[in-house]
Amino acid sequence: MTNALTTFAFENHVAHGALVRLKTGVRDLLDHRAYPPDVRRLLGEAMAAMPLFATHLNFEGRINLQFQGLPETRTIAKCKTQLLVAQIDHQLRVRAMAKTEPGATGSFRELLEGGVLALMVEPLSGKRTPTQALVLIEGDRLEDALEAYFARSEQLPTLIRLAVRGDELAGFMLQRMPLESSQGTDEDWEHLRILASTLGRDELLDTEADRLLLRLFTDAPPLRRFEPREVHVRCNCDRAGIARLMISLGREEVDSIIVEHSRVSVTCEFCGRDYVFSAPEVAELFNAAGSPPSETRH
Repeated sequence: MTNALTTFAFENHVAHGALVRLKTGVRDLLDHRAYPPDVRRLLGEAMAAMPLFATHLNFEGRINLQFQGLPETRTIAKCKTQLLVAQIDHQLRVRAMAKTEPGATGSFRELLEGGVLALMVEPLSGKRTPTQALVLIEGDRLEDALEAYFARSEQLPTLIRLAVRGDELAGFMLQRMPLESSQGTDEDWEHLRILASTLGRDELLDTEADRLLLRLFTDAPPLRRFEPREVHVRCNCDRAGIARLMISLGREEVDSIIVEHSRVSVTCEFCGRDYVFSAPEVAELFNAAGSPPSETRH
C-alpha cells in the first residue's frame, strides 16, 4: 500500500496519533497546473495534513482546509495567493489546488499573508451541522499554524510534522487526549511529546510505519497500532462526469460550441485537467442519451 494512513493510541489513553505517507497520485493531480515550487510544496504539506484531520471524521462527510485571499488588509495590499483548497472525505480521497500570482515564492506565512485560513467540516447528512473555525496564519510552516489551532481552538496539545520531497508526501501527528479519559498525567504527555519531537523529515518520509513508531516510542508506555487504511490522491472529476455535464447543457448548446470550435474542451476548475470531445464523440454521446440531432449545422 503506497498511500497509507496508520493510526495508533497509547494504552494509558494519554495520547493518540497518526502517520501518513503518500507516494502515488500526487504528480498526476498537480501537474495539470504550472505551480511555482514554493506553492507546490505548500500544497503537498496541505495534502499530507488532511489524512491526519480525517482521524477525527467519524461520519460521512468532508473536511476542507481553505485559504481565501482578501482584496486588502492592514498589512499587505495584495496577497500572493488568491485561493488554496485541500479536501479529504470519509473515504480518504484527497485533493488540493491553488490560485496564485505567477512565480509566487516564500514561506507558508509569506504566501498566505493577506487572507484567512479556515478549517471546515461538511457532513453529508443534514442531521449534523457544518462547522467552521479559523486557523491563524502564524509560524513559518503550515504545521506551526495547525498545532496552534488545536491548542487554541480544541484545547488539545498537538505535535504535527509535515514533509515534502518532490512528489512524496508524509505527515505525523501526536495529540493529547482529553484529561478525563486519560490514565496518565501531563508529565506522561510531555514525555511523549519530547520523544516525538526528535522525528526528522527525511526519517518521516523514508521509514516504514512500524519501525518509525518503535524508534520513536521505545521508552514509552505500550501503544496499539491499528490496521493501515488506503488514501486516494486524485481529483473528483472524470470524463464520465464531464459527459453528464454536457448532456445537461442540451444538444443545441453543445452543437453550437462544436460549430465554433470544432470540438468541446472543458477544464476542471479544481485540478486543471482538460477534457476534449471531438464532434463525432459528442454526436455519439447524445445519440446514446436519446437526444435528437439539433438544427445547428456543423
